Amino acid sequence: MGVLRMGYAHVRVTDMAEAKEHYANTLGLYEVLEEDGRVYYKGWDEWDHHSVVLEEGGVGLVKFGFKVQYEDDIDDIEKKAQSFGCTVARMSEGENPEVSDGIRIFTPSEHVFEVYHSQTLIGTEVGTHNPESFPRHLVGVGVPAIDHALITAADVKGMERFLTHTFGFFATERVQTSFDVDADHIGTWMTSTNQIHQLAVIQGPQGKLHHFAFKLADWTEVGHAADLFSMDEVSIDIGPTRHGITRGQTVYFFDPSGNRNEVFAGGYAAYPDRPVSIWTPDKLAKGIFYHARELNDSFTSVLT
Repeated sequence: MGVLRMGYAHVRVTDMAEAKEHYANTLGLYEVLEEDGRVYYKGWDEWDHHSVVLEEGGVGLVKFGFKVQYEDDIDDIEKKAQSFGCTVARMSEGENPEVSDGIRIFTPSEHVFEVYHSQTLIGTEVGTHNPESFPRHLVGVGVPAIDHALITAADVKGMERFLTHTFGFFATERVQTSFDVDADHIGTWMTSTNQIHQLAVIQGPQGKLHHFAFKLADWTEVGHAADLFSMDEVSIDIGPTRHGITRGQTVYFFDPSGNRNEVFAGGYAAYPDRPVSIWTPDKLAKGIFYHARELNDSFTSVLT
């Protein structure tokens, strides 16, 4: 099958104590390991060892990890990435705690993507034997799992070609300069599964992170998260609102270091044969913020 999902986001933070307060007590992630200046977290409905890594010293993205279904998928992706012109390095089991061997791809957008086939299985917080619907004692928002990320690149169309060629992704939604087939791409939302998007790319500086997101169930949970962000004095960028693009419900907010997070619910089921939804620049504000139909300055300018 190839890529199953985004397995982890590894980001830098300026103050680990503040970051731990945010990710553990406001978002409700479970700390599973702390060593060598890094803290590892998982959501309550994730079964692998970790999905978020915080590293003290700076701000912004270190790398993303993508999990594949079969060990042979790694060799296939390595060959495809090299044929696309990317530098690829092998990584050994244990370089990332509890993560198998794999490869490290230096992408055309100057991001680092790691591809691996297994993590230590530690199980969800409700188990698999007659499980309850959710843990009784959730903390804060109680996010169940990481969902997707948005990055920036100078050449969006080139990154779409890379993700299609190397990961087998397909576009679900796209922002283009026109409806013409050969129009320039301003943004692309891509996946390899029924998930509406695993990774989105918008035009901007090389190697930057716009946000990484956590999944929630519905509007009620999104609104509840916004209430908790207000209680904890989390800096909210926008929301609660709805996207036109993906139809998702959202709140964007910042961790104490300035990395943008999102809680995301809804969307629709993606299929490779579904026609791509195309948005043009004159409707971009409606595509991003469906209700207000207006972009705020920080949403387009603040990157880490």
